Amino acid sequence: MFDVGFTEMMVIAVVALIVIGPERLPRVARTLGHLFGRLQRYVNDVKADINREIELEELKKFKSSIEDTARGFESTVNAEINAVQSEATKAQSELESLAKIEDPAKNEDPAGSQPAPPSAPTAETPLMPSEIGPEPRSEAPAKPEKTTA
Repeated sequence: MFDVGFTEMMVIAVVALIVIGPERLPRVARTLGHLFGRLQRYVNDVKADINREIELEELKKFKSSIEDTARGFESTVNAEINAVQSEATKAQSELESLAKIEDPAKNEDPAGSQPAPPSAPTAETPLMPSEIGPEPRSEAPAKPEKTTA
């Protein structure tokens, strides 16, 4: 705090000894020491309070930035959920419209005609494996037995 050299300290001590006197000088020095200690503690407390206020302000800024980020994330997630729900609704309506087209019971033919029965296969339409039936099993020729003479 004060930049006082050894010579200045000696001058102050001699002046204090002369002004205060040798009987009261120890008591005054002790009192000044206590006051100086209180002053240092007070200055340290003020510094600590200022540091706490600065840290509190930084924490408030950090908290607000985290809250802003969380709100942004939440809005993005909600937008994606809404997009997925609209796509699902659209797909469901398309599936229902396709089901109406493919279901003859729901889509009655005004002429009242029945669908044509499947025709017999021709050379142009190949047979499906389920229409052919099981494949014939071919048995392996029997092995000739060896005779011992």
